[in-house]
Amino acid sequence: MQTNLSPRFKEGKSAEAIESILRSCVHCGFCNATCPTYQLGGDELDGPRGRIYQMKQYFEGASANKEMQLHLDRCLTCRSCETTCPSGVNYSHLLEIGREAIEKDLPRSVWQRGFRWGITQFLNSGWIFKFSIQAAQKCRWFLPRKLTESIPMAKPPIAEVIDQHLTQQGRQVLMLSGCVQPALSPNTNAAAKQLLHRLGLSVIEINQNNCCGAVGMHTSQIEQGKAQARRLIDAWWPKIESGVEAIVFTASGCGVSIKDYGNIFKDEIGYAEKGQTISDLALDLSQLVAREMADQKITIDKASDGPNRVAFHTPCTMQHALGLKGVVEKILANAGFHVCHVVDSHLCCGSAGTYSILQPEISKKLQANKQAALTVDTPEVIATANIGCQLQIGNGSSVPVVHWVELLNKAL
Repeated sequence: MQTNLSPRFKEGKSAEAIESILRSCVHCGFCNATCPTYQLGGDELDGPRGRIYQMKQYFEGASANKEMQLHLDRCLTCRSCETTCPSGVNYSHLLEIGREAIEKDLPRSVWQRGFRWGITQFLNSGWIFKFSIQAAQKCRWFLPRKLTESIPMAKPPIAEVIDQHLTQQGRQVLMLSGCVQPALSPNTNAAAKQLLHRLGLSVIEINQNNCCGAVGMHTSQIEQGKAQARRLIDAWWPKIESGVEAIVFTASGCGVSIKDYGNIFKDEIGYAEKGQTISDLALDLSQLVAREMADQKITIDKASDGPNRVAFHTPCTMQHALGLKGVVEKILANAGFHVCHVVDSHLCCGSAGTYSILQPEISKKLQANKQAALTVDTPEVIATANIGCQLQIGNGSSVPVVHWVELLNKAL
């Protein structure tokens, strides 16, 4: 694609990236074939190719407008297009540059900015968020149905039992607790810690309920997101210097953010090297578990009780951004579970960080499609690897939805 950037962008720090990405696109349209929003509405401007054209016009001097911003907002950033693209177009990075620039040129209304700020503050409020969820779970029968549908039922906690039996061992890994997962699905991290302990790894959690910065990024509050990431880096750094083996994450959405620290802070003095080190150390839980089980030649004879037929939803962040499609399915199959067939497994469930809050209409349609796709092969349970997907798919589902590590931990 031939480009002619305006002086403003030609002289900017992102000029090389913009030029390179735009020129790599050959207009083939393969991306639209796997784009969830294009598949729903058939609007060229709501597909990757159309969005690239709009950003190209903007980078070449066209003024930003509300319609352009809306079409970029509707992108889930699922990156399915990148998996499909034969030319290797780094669409998500171009979108990131475009969104950030348009955000400055075309400020949102006071109401929109306040709403996005409120989302970020509430999700990152730690004990306030946790207390609110627990109160809603106890009083759910008195709350509006629309509200309670999005709040999971409380489960018997296992964290306290597990923590009492964990001992410090020679091999250590850091684990990201997350900002919302400790309140919404506390058994996920608890099961992960117990499983890793059984594999000979001691888990260190620092700054519980701390956000990796993804929520700020999702709500166009870039600087706030970076500030959260810096706080996490500072909290982790002493342990990294002491020699932890890895930084493990149980939510693939958080993992993509952490894996991008090297890029986010590449030009920032004091954080460039640290950001890259953390990106290099970061591993999805499935990578660490698969590696350790292979190295230690661990086999699992699954107990007969409990669900056997599992439909696994691979989050977009796991399959398209991290390139880990099939890893969890193999772990579960080796553990004796029957992994059910899932149609259109490449498509997004509609969660996409805060997308389900900011774009509820599109999100609901994607949710219904995904729930139908996951139940075609009559599973007893649905598993996934990201808290947002777990909540989105579980909302209104007749089949229970859990994180895959809870299933594996029980099977061991």
